[in-house]
Amino acid sequence: MLVRRAARSFALLTVPAVALMAAPAHAGVPEGWSDPAKVDPLHYLFILAGGPLILFVVVALIAAAPALARGEKVLAAQQPAEGEWIGGPRQGTEELPAPDGAESHAGGASGQF
Repeated sequence: MLVRRAARSFALLTVPAVALMAAPAHAGVPEGWSDPAKVDPLHYLFILAGGPLILFVVVALIAAAPALARGEKVLAAQQPAEGEWIGGPRQGTEELPAPDGAESHAGGASGQF
């Protein structure tokens, strides 16, 4: 019970303690230091929004580059054709070897050694 009460008090006092330790950060610029110019709001928005947006576009292009190099269409709304095997053979199931019978090793898990 005592440990729980002490932990609760510590948790409640941590936030004000951190805020009080950060108080010197609100001090003015010391004498002899330069007073930097204000930052342009457009430059600020470009850094905060434009930088990550450009990074997102670059990563998307790198991810789509192999498909674009093969000449495939890269559309977000593109639906796979009926029976299309995503990541499988390009010609569909025609490229797969036909099963030869009971001793065939073409596909599936036989569970035998």
